[in-house]
Amino acid sequence: MTVATKAVRVLIADDQTLFRAGLARLLDEDPRVEVVGQAVDGQEAAKQAAKLKPDVILMDLKMPNVDGIEATRQIIEADPNIKVVMLTTFETDSQVIQALKAGASGYVLKDSSAQAIVSTLVAVMSGERVMASAVANRVHEMLTGTTTPKEFYDGLTNREIEILKLLANGMANKQIAYRLKISEKTVRNHVSNTYEKLGIYDRSQAVLYAVRKGLVEV
Repeated sequence: MTVATKAVRVLIADDQTLFRAGLARLLDEDPRVEVVGQAVDGQEAAKQAAKLKPDVILMDLKMPNVDGIEATRQIIEADPNIKVVMLTTFETDSQVIQALKAGASGYVLKDSSAQAIVSTLVAVMSGERVMASAVANRVHEMLTGTTTPKEFYDGLTNREIEILKLLANGMANKQIAYRLKISEKTVRNHVSNTYEKLGIYDRSQAVLYAVRKGLVEV
C-alpha cells in the first residue's frame, strides 16, 4: 500500500491477538492511516510509543500487566504530542472519564467499522475529542463544569445530583446540609424526590445508581 504523505501513524495496543491483527490489516487498507506497531499490553505500549513516536495510539482499556488508563497516563506524561484513543467494548462512563482525565482524546467502540475508526483518528489529529454520544454530555460536564441534560440523570435537578454525589460518598444528611449550607429538612426533601424519580427506596440503591452514572469512582 502506498501511504499518503500525511497518513496518521498509528500504534495499536490490545491483548487480543486476532482482534489487534485484524484491525491493523483493515486500517492499513486506508491511505489515511499507517499502522507502525502493535503492543500486547500497556507496558509494551509505553515502550513502543517511546521508540516509534506514533501520532495516535488505539489503546484497549482492559489489558494485563498495565491497563489502558495507566498506560495512557505514562505515555502522555512522557510525550504530550502523542494522542491516545481508548478502544473498548461498552464501558461505564466513569471509566471513560478516568481515561480522559489521564489524557486520552476520546474513545471508540470495538465494534465500530474500520471507516469510523479512521474518521476518529483523523478527527483526533485535528484536535477534536471523539466519544460515543451516550456519554458525551456527561464527559463534557466533567471536563468543563457545564450542565448536563436532565435526561441523562432521569430528570434529576442539578441540586439533586449534587446531593446524590455526596450521599453516595458516604455523607449523612446532616453533613450534606452543612456542606451545602442548606437545612437538613431540605436535604431530606431532595433525597426523597430523588428516590421517587429513580424508583429506588434506600441509600444502597442510590449508591449503585451513582456508580453506574459515573458520579462516584469505585
